[in-house]
Amino acid sequence: MSAVATADQKSASQAQDTDVIIETRNLGKVYRDFWGRKKVNALKALDIEVKKGEIFGLLGPNGSGKSTTIKLIQGLLFPTSGRAFVFGKDARDVSKNERIGYLPEESYLYKFLNAEETLDFYGRLFDIPASTRRQRTDQLIKMVGLDRARRRQLREYSKGMTRRIGLAQALINEPDLLILDEPTTGLDPIGSREMKDLILRLRDEGKTILMCSHQLADVQDVCDRVAILHQGELRELGRVDSLLKVRDVTEVHAKGISEEVKQKIVDLIKNSGGEVMSVDNPTTTMEELFLDIVRESEQRPGARFGSK
Repeated sequence: MSAVATADQKSASQAQDTDVIIETRNLGKVYRDFWGRKKVNALKALDIEVKKGEIFGLLGPNGSGKSTTIKLIQGLLFPTSGRAFVFGKDARDVSKNERIGYLPEESYLYKFLNAEETLDFYGRLFDIPASTRRQRTDQLIKMVGLDRARRRQLREYSKGMTRRIGLAQALINEPDLLILDEPTTGLDPIGSREMKDLILRLRDEGKTILMCSHQLADVQDVCDRVAILHQGELRELGRVDSLLKVRDVTEVHAKGISEEVKQKIVDLIKNSGGEVMSVDNPTTTMEELFLDIVRESEQRPGARFGSK
């Protein structure tokens, strides 16, 4: 047995022993032209681990290597260097795909089928028994909020509705690993929030999720850890809360205090050698403001702006 094979088996064994679902080691991909000349060095020596039961985010601008990474993990591309393992198996082993659900950035679905027929079709591809397919189809359609449109052809769906049925399709085989490429594309703020809540729910049910998104707020809201890529290289890796923390600034939240108390706090900071950067009321996000307005509008139909 060669030293290379021994190293690969050891790496795969480590992935199984430590609950690492996805593992890449020195993973690289070079795209070449027709003549075999190097055209693009899309990915360079990527080392990441995605652990069981977490939501892991891949971030980066266009051309940073995110899509290449996803294709290498799925075995749709072969690496130029390094290896990728999924569930302890080489990424090129197609048997692993039975445990993977994939939502691509653009869902290529059969437009003449309705939601029920679409999920039944993909269930057949996984050899799911008919009774289980019917039960699973009904459950997923309700989960993604398409119960009223279950018998409409997909060509009549909006982009947001197409995104929802695409997610349902990715879940038809009850995967252990879910790969989501821009999951909130085409969704309005309400649909986006519902999608993120669903992703968190799937994580809480024990699924491992690899998520790629340009919507930084989405990543901040749902991901446990992130890898930031740029020009094919890993630039940052860590927990979201840790990466976002500004360590040389202290934030204090309080309510029910007077202006006099505020001034005393400011004076105390200054007298202690600190610098007061700002004293102001906190702000919410535009997403939360929008959702609050919509919820209140549904609770109080007919109310007009400025009527509070």
